Amino acid sequence: MKDAFGAPQSLLILGGTSEIALATARRLVVRRTRTVWLAGRRSAALDEAAAQLRKLGPDVRTVDFDALDPSSHEEELGKVFAEGDIDMVLLAFGILGDQARDESAPLSAVKVAQTNYTGAVSAGLICAKALQGQGHGSLVVLSSVAGERARRANFIYGSSKAGLDAFAQGLGDALHGTGVHVMVVRPGFVRSRMTAGLEEAPLATTPEAVAAAIEIGLRRRSETVWVPGTLRVVMSAVRHAPRPLFRRLPM
Repeated sequence: MKDAFGAPQSLLILGGTSEIALATARRLVVRRTRTVWLAGRRSAALDEAAAQLRKLGPDVRTVDFDALDPSSHEEELGKVFAEGDIDMVLLAFGILGDQARDESAPLSAVKVAQTNYTGAVSAGLICAKALQGQGHGSLVVLSSVAGERARRANFIYGSSKAGLDAFAQGLGDALHGTGVHVMVVRPGFVRSRMTAGLEEAPLATTPEAVAAAIEIGLRRRSETVWVPGTLRVVMSAVRHAPRPLFRRLPM
């Protein structure tokens, strides 16, 4: 059945152990979601995430998915869509990397790019095609404010998110009028396992706050969601700051 007013009955999460994605799943299950697919590499963490969601009542299934193995994406994701319509796909996988290490270890930097961008291009196109075949559905892509303008401190991660963001926006334009809705979500610093141990940035947020913003964005059929919303104004100023000034900003 088609999703109604941003309340999907079926949800596919790419990156099935993502804290933001699981927080989103919990919110949607309370409303209307009855089937959840968690796509990720086989692990105890994936099994535990599925077990915790099942306690809330939905039918939760897992499927093998590795962002670094695009050749397997069509087959594995095809298994999900073969089981029935998917109302919402949440593309939530990604890695932060270690900027200091990655600058001197190009293969590590490439892994960040391949995970965050190349893997997302592959999975995003496959899911978009399947949603278009259904004639309905939402593709929600977790981007980042880091992609708005690459900073010295994390330009490898930031550049990968910039590529992802541009890809998702273009995909949304390509799917306009097909019944498929693409929404790009740009959180700031999120307190999570991925950022544990890092110095917290201003306007930091939580997985639960991002999940709430995603739910509201779905209801409004938004194309872009900033979390928190004040980052839209902040990043507009950062984006247009002269480069000599930008280099001196304490970011």
